[in-house]
Amino acid sequence: MDTQSALQKIKSQPLAPIYLVLGTEAYLQDKVRRAFLKRLDLQKDDLDLVSFDMEQDYLNLAVAEADTLPLFSSEDKRLIFIENPFFLTAERKSGVPEHDFEDFLTYLAQPADTAVMVIMAPYEKLDERKKITKALKKAAVVIDVQPLQEKDAIVYLKRSVENSGLQMDRKTLDLFIQLTDLDLSKGMRELEKLVLYAGGNNTITTEELLALIPKSLDHNLFDLTDHLLAGRTEAALRLYQDLLLQGEETIKLNAVLISQLRLLLQTQILMKQGNQQSNIAKILGIHPYRIKLAMQQVRKFSAKRLMQVYDRLIENDYLVKTGKMDKELLFQLTILEAAGRF
Repeated sequence: MDTQSALQKIKSQPLAPIYLVLGTEAYLQDKVRRAFLKRLDLQKDDLDLVSFDMEQDYLNLAVAEADTLPLFSSEDKRLIFIENPFFLTAERKSGVPEHDFEDFLTYLAQPADTAVMVIMAPYEKLDERKKITKALKKAAVVIDVQPLQEKDAIVYLKRSVENSGLQMDRKTLDLFIQLTDLDLSKGMRELEKLVLYAGGNNTITTEELLALIPKSLDHNLFDLTDHLLAGRTEAALRLYQDLLLQGEETIKLNAVLISQLRLLLQTQILMKQGNQQSNIAKILGIHPYRIKLAMQQVRKFSAKRLMQVYDRLIENDYLVKTGKMDKELLFQLTILEAAGRF
């Protein structure tokens, strides 16, 4: 079940005894969690609200709590959260409890009608071969909180901006989406900040957006890569100095730029082979939105130009690590020479 449908049912329909909240999108996880708390009118310190971390607590304790009668709940139900159920995955962990699943399997077959057990599984997938996983998925209502596809995430963020009452022109709205990396958790945090800043004046300009949502290192390095490839010396030097003032190390910047150029070259090769964005993302194991930005960038430059900058950065790394040149001087020379296309 998708998150939106689940939220509606949690709000207005009878609650099921067991839910499995599966996925890695933290913002959607939190929305589902808060929906259960609101429905049962429970606060953090209420006796009918209990949480267990499976990396620290034993599963049998959660089962025992679920079998305990509620005390003050408005719907005569206890709310039991089970966090980090690593045993549902193929991951091996050390230093964690060795769980006995017999009581839990028995409970799944006949859950208490006075408890709502919510298993929060912040994983991309579960180990479907395990008996415990099969039994749980059969008994529980499964709520999907995986990260949204690019198109859906863009729609969600745009709709959230509209619902907040803020007014942005198209350029500013696109920049907001770019700066938040299609990350719903980050997007909603930054949107809350924008709403507080705007106050009664609901219009947010591009300049205000940039002042309130500073570019991350990844965004700055994307710009620095573009400046280097295009030979924009002044912009590249200014951005490089800004990054140094922010405490970034030249060796680290050079290494990340090498990684970025490698990605651009790989993307360009795969594009020439006829691969689309989704295929490239799958082949390289990188978020589709980052591949989208890489595809936009490589269309502006030839393979020869990408290789020139890539080779120079590799040479920089060698010269600095062997102590043959000062790292900052060498990087500045690279920027200056980029204007002459080497």
